[in-house]
Amino acid sequence: METASRPLKIFLVAGEHSGDALGSKLIRALKTLHPAPISFAGVGGEDMAHEGFASLFPIEDVAVMGPLSILPKLPRIVRRVYQTVDAAIAFEPDIVVIIDSPEFTHPIAKRIRKRAPHIPIVDYVCPSVWAWRPGRAKKMRPYVDRILALLPFEPEALVRLGGPPGSYVGHPLIEKLDQIQHADASALASRLGLDPGRPVLLVLPGSRTSEVERLIDVFGETVARVAVEIGPIEVVIPAVRHVRDRIVAKTATWSPRPHIVDGDDKYAAMRLARAALAASGTVTLELALAQTPAVVAYKVDKLIANLRFLLKVPSVVLANLVIGRNVYPEYLQEACTSDNLTGALRPLFADTPAYEAQIEGLALAPEKLRLAASTPSEAAAAVVLSVVEN
Repeated sequence: METASRPLKIFLVAGEHSGDALGSKLIRALKTLHPAPISFAGVGGEDMAHEGFASLFPIEDVAVMGPLSILPKLPRIVRRVYQTVDAAIAFEPDIVVIIDSPEFTHPIAKRIRKRAPHIPIVDYVCPSVWAWRPGRAKKMRPYVDRILALLPFEPEALVRLGGPPGSYVGHPLIEKLDQIQHADASALASRLGLDPGRPVLLVLPGSRTSEVERLIDVFGETVARVAVEIGPIEVVIPAVRHVRDRIVAKTATWSPRPHIVDGDDKYAAMRLARAALAASGTVTLELALAQTPAVVAYKVDKLIANLRFLLKVPSVVLANLVIGRNVYPEYLQEACTSDNLTGALRPLFADTPAYEAQIEGLALAPEKLRLAASTPSEAAAAVVLSVVEN
């Protein structure tokens, strides 16, 4: 514990860039809520470095997604796991906070608990035990003391599944709510020279190369069919830098030709769109907060597809799970066809019951995610400090 002779000591472990972003905001909030000095150590990326955090090694060494991506880097990841555990024990922290990336952070937490059982461990971002492999919840109890949940239904799910206690601290998108809801759609329309008489279809094929490769062709077929069936439309695709060239190449023959914009224009494009065709993921929460009707699709590789029987939720769409009803229709794997996607999108371009039902359901999203007070990062910091104190 903190004494007059030394500052509070917090060991943080982030295993990928989204965790690095959460970690940087957590560091900032901890400094605000705890005016006495705090000493940080552990693993992080550029965002955490901007807060004065010095990582043990580059986060790129361990930032991989999925079992197939992990295998080639497994020896290096194992070395980094043991290096991190040794560093944590040497640091003698008052608390350890692991941030998402359970393939990397949970082996570290288990080993720290075995070697120093007195150190409390907090897990920032609940693994999706409510969706699949629910037995993981109970297995976390021996080495995780508290989970900071980003989604409002997760603490109850942890209780139901016998997992560690959870605290809902809010999704980081809540901190962007004003930015999302007041993005300047008219400025984007003017810059792109869009025809004001044509409705806008927003296409979001994913932020990972694998997602784009699996979805872009069927999305292209769907765009063409929608344009034929409802008349001329404008198509806008926000693209993050590392997949932009691939999207440009794959859409070169689309009809109508899409306007490809930077990822920074995403929220303005959401506000501009009549409807969206989107890959499943966090982007569905952003669409819900922007109040944009949508159809959601997803395809995974055959290995993961064969594990679908393990899914324990009525929807894989985060927005649907948060709202508590299946507002966005979803088409997965073999159901992800241009026939199905076109049929679901068509009624969203008129004031149909399907369109009105989505608008009504989406109105619930901001309140479902909103916190009573503070920001998600401040709520997370408050829980971390309370675990230290107790």
